[in-house]
Amino acid sequence: MPRILLAEDDDSLRGFLARALERAGYDVVACPDGDDAALRLDEAWDLLLTDIVMPGLDGIELARQAAARHPGLRIMFITGFAAVALAAGESAPAGAKVLSKPIHLREIVSEVERMIAA
Repeated sequence: MPRILLAEDDDSLRGFLARALERAGYDVVACPDGDDAALRLDEAWDLLLTDIVMPGLDGIELARQAAARHPGLRIMFITGFAAVALAAGESAPAGAKVLSKPIHLREIVSEVERMIAA
């Protein structure tokens, strides 16, 4: 079962994402911020799904740390800020995907499926 590390500071969105991905057959560990997710980076993951703007460690730095520890790790960002999405595309690890909120849960699950299958 593919494993996803999810970092999202919005409690309700984190819960919705985790449940949708679990229903799609993924093992999801959901963290409330980048600091908490960074503590789990030594584990094996198939995908990092992270918000970009979070208190403490932001999603970009979390992704950089994850990519350094796990070359080839698939990384997907979600953000509600258009300017942040543009900047993330330039500063994110190679191959990372950036999705802008609002986004339907089915679309996120479809994108995750595509990334993991690639």
